Amino acid sequence: MSVVLTEKAAAEVKRRMDDQKMDDSSMLRVKITAGGCSGFSYGLAFDTSFSEEADSKYDCHGVPVVVDKKSALYLEGVTVDFQDDLQGYGFRFDNPNAVKTCGCGSSFQA
Repeated sequence: MSVVLTEKAAAEVKRRMDDQKMDDSSMLRVKITAGGCSGFSYGLAFDTSFSEEADSKYDCHGVPVVVDKKSALYLEGVTVDFQDDLQGYGFRFDNPNAVKTCGCGSSFQA
């Protein structure tokens, strides 16, 4: 499995899906894009499209997670957590493959 959501991250994703009244076909797409201060940026989005040829699909604590095969190369072993405390608010990525990350943690170099 390339990407794992913690229970806290999965609960936040479910809350947002409920708030937006998304139907059962909605999934969380985790991807990387070129750019950011360190080379690649993480991306999270809700999606309803899935391609057997281009995507992998996982279930993390009841949340369907989709990763395209290109992004999966850089996201193998990544854990997505959700932080809501005095240190910050938002989703955080722990990428064991990152050689370098930016200060805010939203981009990395592989």
